[in-house]
Amino acid sequence: MPLPAKITSEKAQAESALQIEAARPDDLEGLLEIESRCFRTDRLSRRSFKRWLRRTDCVFLVARDSDGLAGYCLVILRQGTRLARLYSLAVAPDRQGRGVARQLLQQAEIDARATGALYLRLEVAASNTAAIALYEHMGYAQFGRYDDYYEDHSDALRMEKCVRAYQPESGPRTLPWLAQTTPFTCGPAALMMAMAGLDETYLPSPLEEIEIWREATTIFMTSGHGGCHPLGLALAADARGFHAEVWVNAPGPLFVEGVRDENKKRVIGLVHDGFVSQCAARGITVHYQDLDQERLLAMFNAGANILILISTYRLDSKKAPHWVALSGYDEACFYVHDPELDDLGTPAGSRDDNKAPLDCQYLPIAREEFAAMSRFGGNRLRAVVAIRPRGTT
Repeated sequence: MPLPAKITSEKAQAESALQIEAARPDDLEGLLEIESRCFRTDRLSRRSFKRWLRRTDCVFLVARDSDGLAGYCLVILRQGTRLARLYSLAVAPDRQGRGVARQLLQQAEIDARATGALYLRLEVAASNTAAIALYEHMGYAQFGRYDDYYEDHSDALRMEKCVRAYQPESGPRTLPWLAQTTPFTCGPAALMMAMAGLDETYLPSPLEEIEIWREATTIFMTSGHGGCHPLGLALAADARGFHAEVWVNAPGPLFVEGVRDENKKRVIGLVHDGFVSQCAARGITVHYQDLDQERLLAMFNAGANILILISTYRLDSKKAPHWVALSGYDEACFYVHDPELDDLGTPAGSRDDNKAPLDCQYLPIAREEFAAMSRFGGNRLRAVVAIRPRGTT
């Protein structure tokens, strides 16, 4: 039933009187008031608001009317990727029903798209039917669910909208996502994803993660524990019944750049030589050359699950080698499963944390950015490990 003309007119006037603009530091108290009125749990803290008001890797908007702040919208931009996440959206209770949330989200989509974002993702309480209806009306589709997600133990729906006209050509690969449980086991976590995606009877576990690391580690790196060698990961996959093939553009010991201790270099070299000998003995093919994107995608389309070594510099401004698993592609982007979650001193998944598992799955990375990202160090190291079921080619 259409709204009476008077009510429709009042709603239109309220919407037209609304101003959507970037949040300012002097909005802090108003933001805290809206937060306290809208949420009983999972509230953003004063510290979080102050942090986001200073940062540039986000879209932080407020809605103003004649009485002050009517609502806010905070979208996080994932550095080095084409993914944005709706972190929080709130409208003052006495301004709800006037289209404030819709206008905030519409502008947030425009601003996120202007930064190059392809997808905007969000979590919403499964019981929040009004918000779910709004998101569905605006083109968001559910693609997952988190059980026991919020502080009050309620569930969350995971929703996504393509804010640019790209769709994965390959379709999303059925690939489970796993978080690494230590700072140095990205390789084992990525390998477990790849193996579980090929064999549903394979059961990853934290113990398996450490066992793979013990089998594949370089022992040392610049500081702390060593990460995993591509040949070591291939050997670990082979030992678990999978066919593995490696592409690496450097024939000598890897990850020695920046290692000053000569004994550490000696140990890394010994481990490297051992991996080379073991691969030769087991018949694991190692190509000492670059793998171009066309060949990589051909293997992916043929059913291989692929681990790629990247530099995290474009993700977090840290120059560290990091393993990810390819999970899809389209004409503009590669999509990866990233096993790493940020630790900002708050529980993973809480609204005071800036990175959740949702941000790590089918992570879109522009092809031109991926080409630069998949090189590590001054010697521009590239490494790829392709995993297939035994007996396939």
